[in-house]
Amino acid sequence: MADGAPISQMLVPQVRGALADPGAVEGRPSRVLLRVDADQSGDAPVVRADVAAVAEALRGGAEAVSVPGIGTLTCTRPTPERALDGQVAVVTGGAGGLGFSVARALAAEGAALALFDIADGPVGEAADAVGGIGVACDVTDAGAVDAAMAQVVARYGGVDILISNAGSAHQGALLELDDAAFEKAFALNFWGHHYMARAAVRIMQAQCTGGALVFNVSKQAVNPGPNFAAYGTPKAALMALMRQYAVEHGADGITSNAVNADRIRTGLMTDAMVEARCKARGLTPDEYMRGNLVKREVTGADVAEAFLYLAKARTSTGAVITVDGGNVAAMMR
Repeated sequence: MADGAPISQMLVPQVRGALADPGAVEGRPSRVLLRVDADQSGDAPVVRADVAAVAEALRGGAEAVSVPGIGTLTCTRPTPERALDGQVAVVTGGAGGLGFSVARALAAEGAALALFDIADGPVGEAADAVGGIGVACDVTDAGAVDAAMAQVVARYGGVDILISNAGSAHQGALLELDDAAFEKAFALNFWGHHYMARAAVRIMQAQCTGGALVFNVSKQAVNPGPNFAAYGTPKAALMALMRQYAVEHGADGITSNAVNADRIRTGLMTDAMVEARCKARGLTPDEYMRGNLVKREVTGADVAEAFLYLAKARTSTGAVITVDGGNVAAMMR
C-alpha cells in the first residue's frame, strides 16, 4: 500500500474502519471482516466507489455490495465473544515453530489469520491448520510485501495485528563477515520488519481503529555475543525501529512492542545448533537449555503467550517483554 496508491486499494480498509463499532473496552472496537471478490455479482446492489456510500449500504443491511473498479464486497460481522474476534492478524515466519505457535495462540483468541513465509507449500499447510490463509512472501522485497498485504485486505478487509517474526540467525565475526552476507542478514532481520510494519501501519491508518505491532527481537540486541554480529546488530537496530514506530504512531492508536526470547528450539535454533553450542561450553543439551535463573527450558508456547499479551495490550507501547527464564546479562536496562 504505497504512498499515492489508488483509492481502490485503500477504500476497503477505510470502509472496514467506518463499519467498526465502539467496543466495551476503550481501544478495542468491534470490527467486521470484508471479503473482496474481483468479479462483480449480479445479485449484489451496485454502489459507487465512495467510502461513505459503501459503508452506508453495508450498514443498512446488505450482506454484499458490488463496487465498480473493485468487485464484490461481502461483509461478515463476528460475534465479539473472545478478545480478538473480528481482528485480523498477520504473522511472518508463520510456517516456522515459533511463528506457528504464535498463530495458534492468536487463533484460540478468535483472530482471523494470514501467515506469511518464504515457501508456498509449508505456509499453506500451517495456515490450513489454524484456519487462516497462507501467503508466500519474501519480506525483504518491499514490493512483494505490499502485494502480499493487498491479498490480506482482499480476504479480510484490513489488518489489526502484525506479528513481525521472520528472521534468521546469521553468524560471523565482524572482521570475517563478507559484506554481502552482512547485508543479507540486515535485509531479513531489519529491513523486512520495516517493510512489513510500514505496510501494516498504512492500512491501520486507513481503518482509523488502531492496531498492534509486535516484533521478535533477540537477546543479542541487548547482550551481544561473539561471532553473532550479523544477527545481533540488525536485531539491535530492530529494537530502535520498534520504539520509533511507538513514538510516531501512538497517536494513531497503534501500539509497537517487542518480545525478547532466548534459547527456544525453533527453525532457527535447531537440535544441531544446540549440540554445537553445548559442545563448545562443555554442557549437555538439557543443561544448556535450562541454563537460566529458574532452571526451566523455555518453549515456543511460553514465547507465544508474550506475543499474545502484547497483541491485546491497549496501553503498553515501546516495551520489551523478555522470555528467557532469567538471564541477568540480557535484562533490560
